[in-house]
Amino acid sequence: MHVTMSSCYRKWQDFALLLLVNNLIAVVLISADGRLPAWQYFVICNSIGFCIETIGTLMKWLGKDKLPIYVYYSVASPLGLTSGLKLASVLGTPDIISLALLHFSTFGVWSLLSAALMTFAATGFFYVYHRGSEARLALETERRQRAEAEQAQASAQLGLLQAQIEPHFLFNTLANVQSLIERNPPAARAMLEQLNRYLRASLARTRQPMNTLAEELQLVTALLEIARMRLGERLRYEINVAPELHAAALPPLLLQPLVENALEHGIEPAIAGGSITINGELADGLLTLRVCDTGLGLQPDTGSDGIGLANIRARLHQLFGASGRLALYANTPGGVIAELTLPWRTA
Repeated sequence: MHVTMSSCYRKWQDFALLLLVNNLIAVVLISADGRLPAWQYFVICNSIGFCIETIGTLMKWLGKDKLPIYVYYSVASPLGLTSGLKLASVLGTPDIISLALLHFSTFGVWSLLSAALMTFAATGFFYVYHRGSEARLALETERRQRAEAEQAQASAQLGLLQAQIEPHFLFNTLANVQSLIERNPPAARAMLEQLNRYLRASLARTRQPMNTLAEELQLVTALLEIARMRLGERLRYEINVAPELHAAALPPLLLQPLVENALEHGIEPAIAGGSITINGELADGLLTLRVCDTGLGLQPDTGSDGIGLANIRARLHQLFGASGRLALYANTPGGVIAELTLPWRTA
């Protein structure tokens, strides 16, 4: 729909420009010559201009727009000049071609040369104009294709990130459910209920381009509740995000991987476990979310950023440019702070 409207707009723009150039040439000829009534100059110039445009358009249609643009103009210009002068004579102007070529009239020769000169000058102008239009159209098409490719890549990255997160989370949870079935059926039932709630929310929200922070916090809370049931007293968590920030727009799978990363690489390997705190603040139009854990801390020798952190950085740059950032800091006295920054927007 957008392409069709843009194409129609360009056609009307080209028509208006052609009309303007035709009549400007008529004004120039009136000023330079003036031996004909003014209206006849307008008829002659518009007849030539529209004949050239019609012949060029017909050639493009017959040639399926495969030939270089200069080919169309080199053929359409002389044919349009001849047919335009003949059309103008039918509409009441002198037959300039007959006066010049058959009667060798000084007026006819001068008028024919003037018309030819103006025609080729106008043709040169429109050649340059249409070459520029073609270049702009090609650039617009390239940008649209690049944007579509980037969107497809973002969707693929999102799917990859989801595929990275869910197996680890699901396997751990199901293994714990299996171990609880015989020794603590109520706990196993509660964990399955939390898992069911988490999966329903996850399937719905990860297929949307944008969620609210409130929705993402609900998802993260369900994840942390399941982890707390698995780890028991080894995990404590707290969410400190002011209610006025809950309406913030947040792409899916940005906050959740940071929590999952803190669990997998920080809390679970630590013998004593630890705590996870999620904080949020708004300053200078930027929303900052911090996932702080008191686990093992940064492990520089592992050579890994953990689950999907490189993926998150790439998505942030793609979605928000320099305004989207992910940074990791050491948490004192132990643990990691993952800081997510993105522009403030409401969903």
